[in-house]
Formats: sequence, structure tokens, C-alpha cells
Amino acid sequence: MGQLDTSRVVGCELCVQDGGVLIVRTDKLRVIRAIDADHPAFYRVIWNDHVAEWTDLVPEDRSHIMQAVAKVETVLREALSPAKINLASLGNVVPHLHWHVIARYDWDARWPAPVWAPMQREVDDAAGRLAMPLEQLDALVASALKAR
Repeated sequence: MGQLDTSRVVGCELCVQDGGVLIVRTDKLRVIRAIDADHPAFYRVIWNDHVAEWTDLVPEDRSHIMQAVAKVETVLREALSPAKINLASLGNVVPHLHWHVIARYDWDARWPAPVWAPMQREVDDAAGRLAMPLEQLDALVASALKAR
């Protein structure tokens, strides 16, 4: 198909703001950490230009974003040893191309259901249960993406 719309769209929250704690920004994409107390190792890989679907990108750019998703997943797996990594590209509410990369644990508030499911248990200090502080994890993610 090719890249359909490379402009910013007024009213699109991912066109006008980073969407979380900015970890790294390149000319094509950015990676943020979502602020989610129940799922602290929740990252998003966001295409900078406004496109709604992965197939709106030319094949080279499709590969580019998926390589970034793979790098974030690899860092989370190696640094945290989660029970599972969830990957999702939904965009129903925000139709701007982005991938969720979420480290999941059998102790998390919604396990084994999706992160958007109703809470099944209270989990105090989920970030404190991770194998390392979030700032250190963020630095590892940034380093992996800058090593392109």
C-alpha cells in the first residue's frame, strides 16, 4: 500500500503528545513507557507520522517498526524474565499506529487475562516487584534502540 498520510492530525493524542514517559525518539518512531501502576513494564512503540495501520507503511518502514518492537521485547525478556510478553496493536480508541509491548507476570493484577480486563487481585508496588528499577530498565531499552 505505502505510506498514506504522513501529516499530524489535530485531535490525535499521539500526534500532539509523546503518550507516556519518553524513552527514545528517532526520525521515524518513538518508544515510551506507559504509566500503569498495575503493569509497570508497559512500553509503546509509536510511529511518529499519523498512520492508522501497519500496512499503511511501505515494507521498509514495516520492518523498521517491527525491529523496534523486537528490541523492546528482547530487553524486557532478558532483564525481567516475565511469565509472558504481550504484544498488541489495537488502536481502536487512538487510530494512530502504535504497538504495546507489556511484560506480564503471574502475580499481576489481571493475570492471566488481558491487561484491559477487570482487575482480579490487588497488587501493591508492582514496580517494586520487578528485577530492576524502571529507570534502569528504561536505560536498557533506550540503549538497545540506539544500537540500530
